[in-house]
Amino acid sequence: MFDVNSPQALAALAANLAPPAAPGHFDELRGRFTPPPPPSNAVSTSASATGASAGAPLRDAAAPAIAPPTIDDAAAGSSRLAEAAPLSPAWTQFFEELGTDGFDSLSERARSLAHQIRDNGVTYNVYADQNGPQRPWSLDLFPLILSPETWATIEAGVLQRVKLLDRILADVYGPQTLLSKGLLPSALVQGHPSYLRGMHGVRPPGDTWLHIAAFDLGRGPHGNWRVLSQRTQAPSGLGYLLENRIAVSRQFPQAFESLHVQRLASTYIALMDALQRMCPTEAQPHIALLTPGPYNETYFEHAYLARYLGITLVEGSDLTVRDSHLFLKTLEGLRPVHGLIKRLDDQFLDPLELRPDSTLGVPGLLQAIRAGNVLVANMPGSGFLESPALLGFLPGIAQALTGESLQLPSLPTWWCGEHAAMEAVLPQLSESVIKSTYPDSNGQFQVVLGSQMDRRTREEWAGRIALAGEAHTVQGYLPLSQMPTWAGGDARSGQIAPRAVVLRVFAISDGPGSWRMLPGGMARIAGPDTKIASMQRGGSSADTWVQTHDVIDRTTLLATHASMHALTRNRAPVTSRAAENLFWFGRYTERAENTVRLARLALNLLPGEDQASPALLDWLYQLARHNGLVPRDAQTLPRSRRVFERTLIAELGNPDGGSVSFSLRCIRDAASAVRERLSVDHWNQIERTNADFAEAAAELVGGIGNGPNATYAALGALERATQALAALTGAQTDRMTRDDGWRLLSIGRHIERLAFLTDALMVGIANGAVHELPGFEAILALFDSTITFHARYQQRRDVAPLVDLLVLDRDNPRSLAWVTHTLRGRIARLAGSAPGELAELSHRLPDPAEWSLARLCAPEESPDHPTLMALIDSLETATYQVSDEIGARYFTLTAESLRSVGA
Repeated sequence: MFDVNSPQALAALAANLAPPAAPGHFDELRGRFTPPPPPSNAVSTSASATGASAGAPLRDAAAPAIAPPTIDDAAAGSSRLAEAAPLSPAWTQFFEELGTDGFDSLSERARSLAHQIRDNGVTYNVYADQNGPQRPWSLDLFPLILSPETWATIEAGVLQRVKLLDRILADVYGPQTLLSKGLLPSALVQGHPSYLRGMHGVRPPGDTWLHIAAFDLGRGPHGNWRVLSQRTQAPSGLGYLLENRIAVSRQFPQAFESLHVQRLASTYIALMDALQRMCPTEAQPHIALLTPGPYNETYFEHAYLARYLGITLVEGSDLTVRDSHLFLKTLEGLRPVHGLIKRLDDQFLDPLELRPDSTLGVPGLLQAIRAGNVLVANMPGSGFLESPALLGFLPGIAQALTGESLQLPSLPTWWCGEHAAMEAVLPQLSESVIKSTYPDSNGQFQVVLGSQMDRRTREEWAGRIALAGEAHTVQGYLPLSQMPTWAGGDARSGQIAPRAVVLRVFAISDGPGSWRMLPGGMARIAGPDTKIASMQRGGSSADTWVQTHDVIDRTTLLATHASMHALTRNRAPVTSRAAENLFWFGRYTERAENTVRLARLALNLLPGEDQASPALLDWLYQLARHNGLVPRDAQTLPRSRRVFERTLIAELGNPDGGSVSFSLRCIRDAASAVRERLSVDHWNQIERTNADFAEAAAELVGGIGNGPNATYAALGALERATQALAALTGAQTDRMTRDDGWRLLSIGRHIERLAFLTDALMVGIANGAVHELPGFEAILALFDSTITFHARYQQRRDVAPLVDLLVLDRDNPRSLAWVTHTLRGRIARLAGSAPGELAELSHRLPDPAEWSLARLCAPEESPDHPTLMALIDSLETATYQVSDEIGARYFTLTAESLRSVGA
């Protein structure tokens, strides 16, 4: 009997299940060209299925997948399997390694892959996404597999190109021979918005302009690779590429090993070693990664890459220039920065010399670069190399500078700023791609496919090109190769579908004037309904497996060349921005816990028998207003209990009103700015807490009119939020390194707790709620001390035991004394404080050692307890003063900011 799960049968089954690439495209799965159907008066079955007919222009997008036969159909007999079109050797071996579960396992592996991407928090921000900026990274189950011979061709061509581009930059910002000889039109250089005149005459460290260059490649119908575009300002993909490799190789470990796939780590090590050697310093260089911030579309990659490389992730506000040197603002003061890997477009780098409205850059950065005091990868000013028009001039420039022809050709390219080129290409618009010569305000190049335009639209475009030829570039149309993808479904309905693919590869500097290829890449897959492989247009990504005949380099970043002495003193600095976000991360976590506890208390008390106590109701009303649970203009509680309850429930889900949803959103915003410091589990807990409460709050809005049902639902949502916040607090307490960043997080929590508890106790004493049983018990519940009080003081209900437990007890983590004592100690251990001594800032808070029950609750005291109220009032005032001083001293660096940027 024929075994469909034998290795040989699995490969034949894959060939049978997988539709071929669309006619006129290269089939990556089978390693061959899929020819168009022969000319015929009748449309063939294949042509009608793929939407192609004789004489129709070839298309570069994947045709709709032909519904494949089911596995049962494919396994009907060995003869049918034997007749299937054969796969390439690499893909044959890949499917032979699926194991005993064979194709039944693919859908389960796809689900496991999706769960891994979600659990790792891998996201890609899309600014136009109406559902929010974050969305999961899209990764296909199958990798793109490249043979050693194919990779050798790509490697040789790309390395030749990156050397050529580096020489072009040296010439353009140096002697400008290419411009004077007319080999490079000045409009594409000096007329380009990314050309930086301030960089002219600059000599970069190591005489190297490009340290990371990305090239987008497409394979034509007959298997030849062409360069589609190049990225030199701030190429993206190095971080996502790593995540893709880890995720996909885990799904196919046997295939990954048996196919002899080249590893990636040694290239990243080579990059860091090269940057360190070229940094302009004799000391141990400090390198940072400059990011626009958490709202950038690829921020996950920035944080991931910084963590992987072991460098500091910084924003422009973290840096300052003093005396033409670059410094990082840390809690310990200014720390020199010798190298930057920038993920920021050049125009935003320096508001003093470039875009004055930029809040992302560093004033004076270009000045520090010109002085030779900082290495930047890549050096500013390379943006004009990304213009598609430049591709048409590279063959001539290569001959002039190197005497060589390009080994890896570009697409045929016509820059319409040349009249002859424009006249030659206008009749070909229906078979071409129109691109903008210069990027738009978002750094993107407009792309329009001529094949998707009707005659009138093409004529309109021809008119635009004729009026502004220099702003338009026309390229030849390349039907992209198609790779296999796994199209969802369950084990019985999943499909292998061909999709158009573009491969992004990276050339990495490994020394002055020297580069190597990263042996892999990030494949971008077009969606089923688009001809453009773009992540922002709904595309997906795939890992790229480069095979080798040589011994696999199994170097990992776990290996280190640093000495033990270097390791003992190599502590990551805490930037002022990260410290501020951690501080507010702690404050909003505590604030969320407080508002949830207060809301639960209010909703439990309002329907009960205690609602007749005016002092209790007034206490609840004032605290609810102070903590944003209800608007400031909400009706007073005693007059309209039902309206107050409904208002409180309605405000729970208001993300802008200051209630629970607001605090949860603020937790997420603060945490996203320091995501590189948080574990995956920690971040996922924050995301889940926000999503779960938002969903519950949305349901509450529709149930407000249901009376008790809405209250019960609200209490259920608040209880789940309590549990989620407890997990979040546990992650902060037990799983974060006790550095100054964590101390500021803890300080933020204790400042928020002290402010909340002092306010609650002060209001309860002032309005007399503490002297009534309902109010007395409510205050104990809010301080989370009910069980301890009753166990310790039995039936007593007077103020003295209340003060003993809630004000003076240093073993109660919610007493004013414990919080104050802990806060003083945390502040004393911050950077700049003398060891073993309380800092001057700590002394701003009253010393709990000086408090006594006899003085605070003396018999001669009036029922208003003036001594106790004075202490609580001074404690609350000192809390906010300390908060302000921490901000001025550690976050804004007020004293430092008075100094000049320097000449």
